[in-house]
Amino acid sequence: MAKKSMRERESKRCMLINKYQEKRILLKKKIVTASNFAEQLKLQEQLQELPRNSAKCRLRNRCWVTGRSRGYYRDFGLSRHVFREMSHECLLPGVKKSSW
Repeated sequence: MAKKSMRERESKRCMLINKYQEKRILLKKKIVTASNFAEQLKLQEQLQELPRNSAKCRLRNRCWVTGRSRGYYRDFGLSRHVFREMSHECLLPGVKKSSW
């Protein structure tokens, strides 16, 4: 189980990403289409003034049940521990334990 502070930090990052997403995309497009190098530098500085946690690469995938960040299955949004427990209890549709 992840600490509550880590979960809150992730939710704060998610809110910042949604808030600054359009502005970040617009600045990146302007940087690519800038006519001269000085203009590119000015736009790059504006991009760097945005909060660091508003970058999408700062977001970490976490299990929605426990908040664990390691051993994360994207298809289900669960960590490996919870995935195993839920699949043994037949709570995940289409998942069955393989045996040979």
